[in-house]
Amino acid sequence: MPASSAAWRARTTPWSSSVRFVNVLPVANRKPCGASVHDKSIGFIGLGVMGSPMAVNLARSGAPLTVWSRSPGQYDTLRAAGATVAESVDALFSQCDIVILMLAHEAAIDEVLARGTPRFEQRVAGRLIVNMSTTSPGYSRSLGDDIAASQGHYVEAPVSGSRKPAEDAQLVVMLAGPPEHLETVRELVRPMCRETITCGTVPGALTMKLAVNLFLITMVTGLTEATHFAQRHGIDLAQFAQALNAGPMASNVSRVKIDKLVTQDFSVQAAITDVLKNSRLVAEAARDVGIASPLLDVCHALYGETEALGHGAIDMVAVIHAIEQRTAGLDRPAPAGQ
Repeated sequence: MPASSAAWRARTTPWSSSVRFVNVLPVANRKPCGASVHDKSIGFIGLGVMGSPMAVNLARSGAPLTVWSRSPGQYDTLRAAGATVAESVDALFSQCDIVILMLAHEAAIDEVLARGTPRFEQRVAGRLIVNMSTTSPGYSRSLGDDIAASQGHYVEAPVSGSRKPAEDAQLVVMLAGPPEHLETVRELVRPMCRETITCGTVPGALTMKLAVNLFLITMVTGLTEATHFAQRHGIDLAQFAQALNAGPMASNVSRVKIDKLVTQDFSVQAAITDVLKNSRLVAEAARDVGIASPLLDVCHALYGETEALGHGAIDMVAVIHAIEQRTAGLDRPAPAGQ
């Protein structure tokens, strides 16, 4: 056994004795039902902007990791980190006891799990499915119910953070699900994060994630509008950044985002399209319980306008383009006396 695998296994805790595994897909390299968590095979599906660095950190920790992506990608870094690349999604499920999902949207999750088909039970029965994707709370509750009905187990583990925290293993992971599985998942995600927060039962973690996203979206949008305001008043943006960073409102997020705005660096950390999706999820969750979301609604419109301008794949600070477009469309009053 590689030293890194031994180190990872030393950090993990055993499964609850109440968990029973039902082998449905070919057993391949799966461990016996009585094995503890540090002997489990782990799968990771979804190797995009966030998933790839998360999987790399998990593999580097020595976890016995198998990965697969719906989109063709470069696996060199993951292989170098110690991960095995599955030939197909069925191959991954057949080899793994725990499967982590970090996918872009609900339809992708349904596709990967073959939800609504006989293959769904084959893929989830006896396995622990860990959903780290951002979905609506209602969807997550329904998915958890379907997995339980198919003799599987389900835990929510959405993350707070963008690509840089993912690369640095500084994500915050919110957990919700059956208590007997939460400690297992907490140990599992430790190499990817700096903190975990327990949020009760499903969909508590995703509801918490949406509340956090509401603050993030409105904060970064406000920072972007403030930058536009300063720029149009002729303020030196480097000096503006200095004033912000020295003040009481400064945070890790604001420091990173103001630097991107000053240097016009739109390389993706959190893409416009993803922020637009997240703002929609927040708005829908707000409506579900009959509350207003006035700031979020304005932000949602701005991110929609930014995507319509062709900026969906770049970082969320590109929302400045929508703000600039609104400025350009103003009817300027004539100077006094004319």
